Amino acid sequence: MKEEKKENIEEFYNLNDLTQGLKRELAPGLNTRIFIGDNLMLSVVKIDPNCKGEVHSHAEEQWGVLLEGDGIREQDGVEFAVTAGDFWMTPGGIPHNFAAGPDGAKVLDIFSPPRAVYKAKGAGFSAD
Repeated sequence: MKEEKKENIEEFYNLNDLTQGLKRELAPGLNTRIFIGDNLMLSVVKIDPNCKGEVHSHAEEQWGVLLEGDGIREQDGVEFAVTAGDFWMTPGGIPHNFAAGPDGAKVLDIFSPPRAVYKAKGAGFSAD
C-alpha cells in the first residue's frame, strides 16, 4: 500500500491549520474558515472574547459543535448557556446567533446543503 502525506491530498484538512479553508470575516471578532463539499459545508468559526454575532437565519440546516470556550447560543429567541463539547441543530429558517464568553470560543458549524453565499469570498453572514 502506498503511503502519502495527508498534507498533499485535497480531502484532508486540520482544524488548527489556519492556512486552510476559504476565509471570511462574519463580523468584527468573528472569523471563519470554510470547507466546501458537494452536499455539506464545514465552517470553523473563531470568536474573540465577549464578541457576538448578529441574529440571522438561512434556509440551510445547521449543526454546531462548541470545540473550545463557552458562550450563549441564541436560537429562535431562547438563550442556552453552552460549554466545550455541547452541540446543537438549527433547522433552516430559525433565527440564531452566538455570543462568546470571556475566553472566546471555537465553533464547528456544519451546513446542509452548503450555503451558496459562503462558496465565494466575502464578509458577513449573508450576501446583503
